[in-house]
Amino acid sequence: MELKDIKAVYFVGAGGIGMSAIARYFLKKGLVVAGYDKTPSTLTRQLEQEGMLIHYAESTDLIPEACKDKASCLVIYTPAIPAEHAELQYFRQHGFEIQKRAQVLGTLTRQHKGLCVAGTHGKTTTSTMCAHIMHQSHLDCNAFLGGISKNYGTNYILSDSDYVVIEADEFDRSFHWLSPYMTVITATDPDHLDIYGTKEAYLESFRHYTELIQPGGALIIHRDLEMQESLPDGVRRYDYALNEGDFHAENIRIDNGEITFDFISPIASINDVQLGQPVPINIENGIAAMAMAQLAGCTPDELRQGMATYGGVERRFDFKIKTDRLVFLSDYAHHPKEILQSAKSIRELYKDRKITAIFQPHLYTRTRDFYRDFADALSLLDEVILTEIYPAREQPIEGVTSQIIYDCLRPGIEKQIIRKDDVLDLIRNRSFDVLIVLGAGDLDNQVPAMTDILNARIGQ
Repeated sequence: MELKDIKAVYFVGAGGIGMSAIARYFLKKGLVVAGYDKTPSTLTRQLEQEGMLIHYAESTDLIPEACKDKASCLVIYTPAIPAEHAELQYFRQHGFEIQKRAQVLGTLTRQHKGLCVAGTHGKTTTSTMCAHIMHQSHLDCNAFLGGISKNYGTNYILSDSDYVVIEADEFDRSFHWLSPYMTVITATDPDHLDIYGTKEAYLESFRHYTELIQPGGALIIHRDLEMQESLPDGVRRYDYALNEGDFHAENIRIDNGEITFDFISPIASINDVQLGQPVPINIENGIAAMAMAQLAGCTPDELRQGMATYGGVERRFDFKIKTDRLVFLSDYAHHPKEILQSAKSIRELYKDRKITAIFQPHLYTRTRDFYRDFADALSLLDEVILTEIYPAREQPIEGVTSQIIYDCLRPGIEKQIIRKDDVLDLIRNRSFDVLIVLGAGDLDNQVPAMTDILNARIGQ
């Protein structure tokens, strides 16, 4: 089905962060947009306000009539939806065009110049940075992001630009549907081993992804990754890192809550780049984002202005309270390497303060595969509070609980395990110096209430 033939779009699994961006694209096009999701959320309520028809009961009777014509309705589903889902089975049995979200993004990369960001971690921040730089430049862009940009209050940008910025997700090999014009690869630390099985298969998936870059495009890859790229003829290759590579930083200054550095580039270096979201880990993310935007044609002034005005991503090192008495933030980090980088950044920013983390592990398989690495990363902090594992799409695995992380935390660290439902009581009855909530599960839903409790205490 060609995009021009589509009159209605139905989403089986409407409320995910990535799916909602595609829904907004079609809403902006003036199509009938409807779908199912298991539970209401802030995001689904926003989509309803924007005109999307969403229901929360699994029933074919609730599918709108406009979405029951297979000649004009495109069905998009997320791999998290089980194959036996009644609505998904209905569309399959009646011969509808059914695509994964990644297939739709792949079509968009063939209609536009796709600026894609892939990697185990850092891809949401880097793609959102790049999108902001591009959007405020003379080039502009469309964007489909994996997080809510604080600059725009959405995970989606629509414009008439020839460029589209896309977060390239390796889960379920989704990024193999893309045809990037340029791509950044931030990291290839093994993840999603429930899908890939082995580290070698995970790395091979990234190698194949590099084969999909369009001739005339470019690969911008973090230096010293454990993968082998396989580039088509006519694709340029650049590497980057914090202190070395074709693109890197020099003269890094971290002072009084501000971060400034010189951007070193084979095209044109730029002095005194200021990070709008001054977090140490964002220096490397910024280097990658600037590199791709510069290769696309952004000017030095546009790069500098874009970085200075970048506001961050919700749930990515997201400060809720930042005072001399108390610091409280939320971070989506859910892989050991992400937590390690988060812990290093917060330790660098608050060298002499007590740092407490509340961590909700995400997935039984990830906990089983990396529990020692999680413990090592969390042990950089002063206190660790663990909740039960967030299962997402998985069934429990015998012997895999938060206890196996707890048992591997370094001797002497303050630690405890509590129920997620008891977290707010803990916040009410404890004092904190620097507090961070970590994880990709649903504990973040309690962050607004935590913020209110802590703000009330400061105000007393």
